[in-house]
Amino acid sequence: MMKKFILIVCGSFVGAFLAFMFFMIAAMIMSFAIMGSMNMGGSKSTAVVSKHSILHIDLGTDISERGGNDAVDMLSLLQGGGMPNSLGLNTVISAIENAASNDKVDGIYIECNGVSAAPATLQAMRRALKEFKKSGKWIAAYGHEGINQADYYLASVADSIYLNPVGAVDLHGMASVTPYMKKLFDKVGVEMQVVRVGTFKSAVEPYMLEDMSDANRLQQEHYLGTIWKEMLDSIAADRKLQYAALNSLCDSVIITFKAQELIQNKLVDKLVYQNEMEDILRARTKVDKKDDLNYVNPEDLAADLEESASGDHIAVLYAVGEIDGGSSMATTDEGIVSDKLCETIYQLKDDDNVKGMVFRVNSPGGSAFGSEQIWKAIMDFKASGKPVAVSMGDYAASGGFYISCCADRIFAERTTLTGSIGIFGVIPCMNELIENKLGVHMASVKTNENADMASMGKKLTPAQFAALQNMVNEGYELFTKRCADGRHVTQDSIKKIAEGRVWDGITAKQIGLVDEFGGIREAASWVANKAKLGKDYKTQNYPAIEDQFMAMLDKYMVTSYESRLKGEMGLLYDWHKQLQRIMGRDQILCLMPEGEIEF
Repeated sequence: MMKKFILIVCGSFVGAFLAFMFFMIAAMIMSFAIMGSMNMGGSKSTAVVSKHSILHIDLGTDISERGGNDAVDMLSLLQGGGMPNSLGLNTVISAIENAASNDKVDGIYIECNGVSAAPATLQAMRRALKEFKKSGKWIAAYGHEGINQADYYLASVADSIYLNPVGAVDLHGMASVTPYMKKLFDKVGVEMQVVRVGTFKSAVEPYMLEDMSDANRLQQEHYLGTIWKEMLDSIAADRKLQYAALNSLCDSVIITFKAQELIQNKLVDKLVYQNEMEDILRARTKVDKKDDLNYVNPEDLAADLEESASGDHIAVLYAVGEIDGGSSMATTDEGIVSDKLCETIYQLKDDDNVKGMVFRVNSPGGSAFGSEQIWKAIMDFKASGKPVAVSMGDYAASGGFYISCCADRIFAERTTLTGSIGIFGVIPCMNELIENKLGVHMASVKTNENADMASMGKKLTPAQFAALQNMVNEGYELFTKRCADGRHVTQDSIKKIAEGRVWDGITAKQIGLVDEFGGIREAASWVANKAKLGKDYKTQNYPAIEDQFMAMLDKYMVTSYESRLKGEMGLLYDWHKQLQRIMGRDQILCLMPEGEIEF
């Protein structure tokens, strides 16, 4: 028997070792294959910009927070999927700014191919394009097949919008669709035991209600309506249209309009085919018809944003994604690992060359514990006498606001989603599913009354539920106190606008959660002024971008970890991942057997 056991163990070890070696060899081969087309060390190749160049912004991509920060998906490469198709917001804005002052760049060509980005990211890009127009240079936009709503929001800045004669424009307004799953859980025999503080804390509603609550509907109607009006106001102003008339058009299923109708309604300026569009660009840049257009990509024209700054500078620290509670094994492509982020903050605090910080937050929340640790690190950074400004991205909600609230100054886009000052926990009880539907009896032996508390096959007792609710209440008290101290107001005034309610940037400024509108550039200017660095201040992005090959290895190590986790958690893990894909991580943050409390 012992001999058989040893053989099994040795066999497992050899199998694991061979699998690891195979992976390492495959990874090395793949790395050599792609080294010629990727940035392995974070250095930026210098493009030669010739006279009469055009900054070409292809919107057929995802807009991420930071360029050059995507781990390579080796499996996708092996299947012919190519390199990651994303563009950093910082890269785009830097390229637009440099194009305005570069005498060799005549204008900007926006190719509408279905951009994927949230309103706040689009607004930051749009503001940069508006600023570019002050240089007197032109912007042209073209839809080869069609122009979706996000594309059009950017394209409306252009001097002229061109469209293929059989193309379409899609403007339809904004909507939020949330699946409510209580009936499903009832059918399969799962009860979601929810503890929370905050009438508007809606992330738990799909587990406990069959339809949207009045409070949740109210908050969504408010922030969606405000964001939509902000976007439509901008489009109407640049296209010289009346807001009411444009909004009425959006109710008319614009996507079905014939192309000529789009011209009549002043949504586009001219119908042209691709080759004709290229001739228009040649005429604008004085390039002969037989010659190629001189396109430059944003990556070619952007400053080297990751180059080490020498001497005194402002740190731009990125905190993007869900706050994971300090785990060294992040399970998302983008996530805030609180212990690593805190380590970086303390390094910046002790760096004499760092004179201040812009804390770039784009997070829907996450772990309460992790948020508190990051808050403490920011407070310690401030205590060193260095100024801190927060620049909010698409979201700085719940835990995202927790880590932002103590900054000296908070900047946000008008379309940022923030607030959501509330707290909740979800503990699934699967007793009905396990015992009655699957026929599995969960027998237990325990030394103490609460030893098996929160196990999947056991319902919480009234005393246990009350204890957890009390813990959530205490967490809410701490959260609102942090916000009150950071915003220099009373805790009661924070509680009046808290209750887990999500606010748009415009309303957040009105109620005191935000100080100014703007992005990283505006926040950096404010910090530079406070730090007395002058107008020629320098910035440097943190944390340093990982080597792409190491990021690829890390990604697959995490995937291996997730596989083990899936084996241990089984069905519940599958549900968790499916719900995340359906609803988005900001809508489902906690569905784990441990019942970790998350914002």
